[in-house]
Amino acid sequence: MDLKNSTILITGGTSGIGLELVKQLTEQGANIIVTGRSLNALEETKMKFPGVHIFQSDVSDPQDIAQLYNDVIARFPQLNILINNAGLMRLIDLQDASPDLIDINSEIATNLTGTVQMVHQFLPHLLTRPSAAIVNVSSGIAFMPYSSAPVYSATKAGVRAYTQALRLQLEDTNVKVFELIPPGVNTNLQNDWVIKPNPAMMMNADKMVEVVISGLRKDKPELRPAMIGVIQFAARLVPGLLINFGHREFKRFKEAKKQLIN
Repeated sequence: MDLKNSTILITGGTSGIGLELVKQLTEQGANIIVTGRSLNALEETKMKFPGVHIFQSDVSDPQDIAQLYNDVIARFPQLNILINNAGLMRLIDLQDASPDLIDINSEIATNLTGTVQMVHQFLPHLLTRPSAAIVNVSSGIAFMPYSSAPVYSATKAGVRAYTQALRLQLEDTNVKVFELIPPGVNTNLQNDWVIKPNPAMMMNADKMVEVVISGLRKDKPELRPAMIGVIQFAARLVPGLLINFGHREFKRFKEAKKQLIN
């Protein structure tokens, strides 16, 4: 992909991987459009990167997406790359009945439904561009369920399956389809967790995005660091070992919650 001459829309571009994408793609000379739910966070992003364009929008809301499409295409008809990065990740005990149905569904509405809705809304426009791309953010957790984050695990497996199907359906078009597959990355996703991940086992967002930039330039369909290849191989070879290793974190999570209650 020619990033320098591209106009790129990034959902959830105010923190974590999204904000680092804004930074590094701006350095590439791309024209960047950032969306997010928090107007304050968008304005802070604009202060850091004055050249970007901001739109307040929630990918879980179909009306917001329709309005975003109308507003963006009216101002930026040259839009040719969509990066579906907005995401939520929560530690959830499925035996806890306190969340209502809207709450328990929020990760699905953002991570999976939001990605599908954004693609559905913007794809007709992208098909009119001489060169275009869709980048969907999944996760290494797509290869193995992480019991501490069951809904997140389901959404990322869904994003991976959807992205593969989308790539096949668009194989004879001008729209390239990429899957961004991060391992654990140090971002604000973990800010509200009762137990914090070990930073030494996490990747920094800047290194992850360097992999993304390199992969986009080379048109690699999967944008992933070497660690993901190891996870994918291990998930096929010894799936139970990985799942049980991750499940230890859930037991720590339940114990930490008990201590907070007591």
